Amino acid sequence: MSRFKTDSEQPNKPLIGWRERVALPELGIERITAKTDTGAFSSSIHAFNIEPEQRNGETWVTFSVLPSRRDPDQVIHCQARVSDQRRVKSSDGSSSQRFFIRTVLVIGGQNLNIEISLADRGSMGYRMLLGRTALRGNFVVDPAASYLTSKGKSAPQNGAAK
Repeated sequence: MSRFKTDSEQPNKPLIGWRERVALPELGIERITAKTDTGAFSSSIHAFNIEPEQRNGETWVTFSVLPSRRDPDQVIHCQARVSDQRRVKSSDGSSSQRFFIRTVLVIGGQNLNIEISLADRGSMGYRMLLGRTALRGNFVVDPAASYLTSKGKSAPQNGAAK
């Protein structure tokens, strides 16, 4: 017996593509393109100038985010309480210690409380990665489509960017 559900067995979960435009309003990020990656356990965002500090016995971080590869002058300065620090293994096999924060992700009209790591994704194609812990139970991913949740956009049939 297969453990995979057929289309008729899927609950009414929203369909998202392999990349989507999302928002992180608690961080002041109105729009950033996130690559969905069901192979990645955790989500991450490209962050730099990461500075931890103690506030009332809790660890907080201030950091900067470049939400767009096309506009390097649009830097957003963020701050958040650290939810965890742990080692993360990258797709290239290397591992590094990272700060994790919890924040609200807005995607397709849904608000989800997710955990994301602050990582150097400067060499990666996308500034944000949505891992399976953020996706699990919330969405069905169509790997051939993009931007299914963006208003006013039609999804390309072959997954190519518009």
